[in-house]
Amino acid sequence: MSYLKNSLLNAALVSLFLAVPLAEAEEVLTVEVPADSAISDGKLTQEELAQFAIVGQRQIVFLTENATATYSKELTDGETNMPGAWMLLDDGKTVKRINLDSEARDAPAQVRILMYRAALKSIARRGKINAAAVLYTGTINADSDKKALVIEHEHRLGISGNKVVPYELKNGKVTYSEPVTSKKPFQIFYDTNTPVSAE
Repeated sequence: MSYLKNSLLNAALVSLFLAVPLAEAEEVLTVEVPADSAISDGKLTQEELAQFAIVGQRQIVFLTENATATYSKELTDGETNMPGAWMLLDDGKTVKRINLDSEARDAPAQVRILMYRAALKSIARRGKINAAAVLYTGTINADSDKKALVIEHEHRLGISGNKVVPYELKNGKVTYSEPVTSKKPFQIFYDTNTPVSAE
């Protein structure tokens, strides 16, 4: 039964996201959260689901657009591409990049990704952020030279996913292809795959 509730919740979140134009993502990114809301009790009523699902999706879009714009510039600078991490603060408007340069100076990319996840988890568990994103590059698969940008994103309202976006560098510009999005386990805001449920 719990699986069915979570499947219905995920379907509702996706359908609400698809019904909202992306151009509206910057309109209303904050909402007053009641003391007995999903954020305080880990459960969503139907009314909370309708109100918060749209806000959560808009905040993820807002955060990933900001992070991708910054990271895209780094793809063209000729340097080795290293992972980066961004967070949307609990005001719903402020996007900040996490800087671990002094701690991760000689660390390889895979270790940096783990360090970013740990740093974001620490901040998220104190209730200081609404959303988090970790960006890094790789190849589409082991047999391919085609490059891809990977965007791991999570929101405290129970949204978690990976977006893999193939890209090419031509004449100092990044050209992105069609992305592939998939679910991913929660690693930052929650320890399980079922952070919220509908009552």
